Amino acid sequence: MAISAAEIGFATDLFAGLGAITTRRMMGGLCLYHDGTIFVLLHPEHGILLKGAGDFIDRLEAMGCTRWTYAREGKAPVAMPYWTLPDSAQDDPAEAVALAREALRHL
Repeated sequence: MAISAAEIGFATDLFAGLGAITTRRMMGGLCLYHDGTIFVLLHPEHGILLKGAGDFIDRLEAMGCTRWTYAREGKAPVAMPYWTLPDSAQDDPAEAVALAREALRHL
């Protein structure tokens, strides 16, 4: 399943308050970058995923965000450094941008 143009437009609009955003297809989805740093992964099955690192991970988990994991056949599950975007930020550009800025500070 591919990421649609509508999904890309929604995500870039949601994070437009950051300023210039670039994109690149990878990891089965599409990555969003600000100033050359990846901060979001659009995943065809999991939606918008924020990149987490350092103390920001604790904050994401406290907000109820879940970590993206995947398993290849015959292999142990792998936890990726991406967490679901909180429901409250899905339709709130100010909250989404604030979380993105926090993510970028920790990368």
